[in-house]
Amino acid sequence: MRPLLTAISDGVEHDLKEVKSKLITHFSISDDELREKIPSGRAFLFDNRLGWANTYLKKAGLITSARRAYLQITPLGTSFLKDHIGEIKISDLKKIEQFRDFQQVKTKGDKAVVTTDATEMEERSPEEVIDETFEVMLNDLRSDLIDTIKSCSPLFFEKLVVDLLIKMGYGGSRREAGTAIGKSGDGGIDGIINEDKLGLDSIYIQAKRWENTVPIKEIRDFAGSLLSKKARKGVFITTSDFPQSAHDFVNSIEPRIILMDGKKLASLMVEHGVGVSTKEIYEIKSIDSDYFEE
Repeated sequence: MRPLLTAISDGVEHDLKEVKSKLITHFSISDDELREKIPSGRAFLFDNRLGWANTYLKKAGLITSARRAYLQITPLGTSFLKDHIGEIKISDLKKIEQFRDFQQVKTKGDKAVVTTDATEMEERSPEEVIDETFEVMLNDLRSDLIDTIKSCSPLFFEKLVVDLLIKMGYGGSRREAGTAIGKSGDGGIDGIINEDKLGLDSIYIQAKRWENTVPIKEIRDFAGSLLSKKARKGVFITTSDFPQSAHDFVNSIEPRIILMDGKKLASLMVEHGVGVSTKEIYEIKSIDSDYFEE
């Protein structure tokens, strides 16, 4: 990570290919070594390590990428490089709150695990390391999903919401759902979708891309709109999050309102395969004891 950060330390934007070439020279990587692959054989070892170094430094806020495949050091990265002596390890990045937030995931209760620091990995079983690494990658995917959604148009966001709800079993067909949503300006309601394929009940939807925490006023206005429609159920979907007061409010009223924040939205998209595709499938096998019974 230090050679990568040093390679872009002049403060200007650098093409990732250029940076890769500099690092190959720095490490004196041979052509044979460049062809070496990770154990799965799915990726080249050097490219894989460069990719993760890039990801970690970005998540720590030390580098930024204004456009695809281009890197630039941040003011924080410049000061970090100046103040930090020697090799940059994950344990060093953990001192940065932004990186800790990226690495932290929830397991049992509020216990935060997840690390790829070699000295700490040795303390756990291979199964634990695999599980925790998977959670890190999943956490990163969720974060990237929200960033991507925020860059899309409001119309596309409405389409995304429809696609997700259909995948979750709501709304019947795509055509039926499509006619029910996207009618903004109707008292704070963006759309209506069937709760089931028979249309036995309706769910009113508010779908808004939001950068900061959603104000409680927006939730109150949505609740008022539902009451005016004599609606019993509603879902407020956003790319950001909700204050605790919003959760307290919806838990104290009728109709029933579900608050879906950015993290929940991204998690459901991953779970139901909306906007994501399968990159790799790993099978973990064990001895079949029944087979060896004589």
